Amino acid sequence: MNTIKLEDYGLTEERWGQAGQDKGGYIGRVLSQSRDLYRVISEQGELLAKISGKFRYEVKNQTDYPAVGDFVVMDRSHDANGNGIIHCVLPRKSVFLRKSAGIASKEQVIAANVDTVFLCMSMNQDYNLRRMERYLTLAWESGAIPVIVLTKADLCNDVYEKLCEVAAIAPGVDILDISTHTKGGWEKIRPYLAYGKTAAFLGSSGVGKSTLINCLLGRKVLDTQVIRQDDKGRHTTTRRELLLLPEGGILMDTPGMRELGMWDEAEGLERTFTDVESYFDKCRFRNCTHTNEPGCAIHAAINAGELSKERWDSYCKLRSEDAYLEDRSGYMQKKKEKFKSIAKINRKKK
Repeated sequence: MNTIKLEDYGLTEERWGQAGQDKGGYIGRVLSQSRDLYRVISEQGELLAKISGKFRYEVKNQTDYPAVGDFVVMDRSHDANGNGIIHCVLPRKSVFLRKSAGIASKEQVIAANVDTVFLCMSMNQDYNLRRMERYLTLAWESGAIPVIVLTKADLCNDVYEKLCEVAAIAPGVDILDISTHTKGGWEKIRPYLAYGKTAAFLGSSGVGKSTLINCLLGRKVLDTQVIRQDDKGRHTTTRRELLLLPEGGILMDTPGMRELGMWDEAEGLERTFTDVESYFDKCRFRNCTHTNEPGCAIHAAINAGELSKERWDSYCKLRSEDAYLEDRSGYMQKKKEKFKSIAKINRKKK
């Protein structure tokens, strides 16, 4: 078997120490997932693996399960004797979460151990500043560094105006305007990709993520689609997957995200809306609710044209969503504990 350099896949000396090699564990990184099976890269190549029974029994939250990008410890490094068994997930450097589909409030890991998050939005039908604010909030909370990628610049007649609009809601964030139909247009991304570093492409379907990845890889690996006339993209990528770049660096593509939920994103909101929160200390009253109080700095800034009402409304919406989900999470936990107590009493009666 050919020996694989896991350093190519982002493994560091610190993670080697976390793996507990002296206990006979073998480290690997999750490349993709299909139901309960994980495709993992190890020193001796790729193998399929599943979590151990003990691991499954000890899991407390959905986010404890392995995800694409995770470093895991297994009982073997090749599949000569069958599927590998995953015993634990190593501590994550960063984790990108979203609310899972459906009514139940459950967290879902979108990407793990990502260094740079490319937040993709096209400059034609998909252009939406409020959506980008949401992406930025979650990206900052993930622990990765966000970079905004505005695609399909060749289809936009007011590129400079849109760049200024995005810059106004993303202080301190690098913004790239990209056209994959222009020779070398995607080269602006390369400086952000380095050996051993992982980058994830996040954004709605049809904005050009797969096209960008194909350009960076130098070959067609992922299928591509365009945004439909109704502004809804098709999901060309149906699973998350890590892809190794020829020049070094790792790329992750993810399915388009339609519903991004908030999960205790206080720090992410603060970094995304620094311009908004800078007015709070200027209000006349310390406990100002920014509704009808005299001397409210927020309303003064809006009336003076220093702060747009749309920007303020977006902040309030995301803050309310965060508070709602926090309350709902607490309610569901209390309900779960109540059912457990009832079940325990019923067992004693029997």
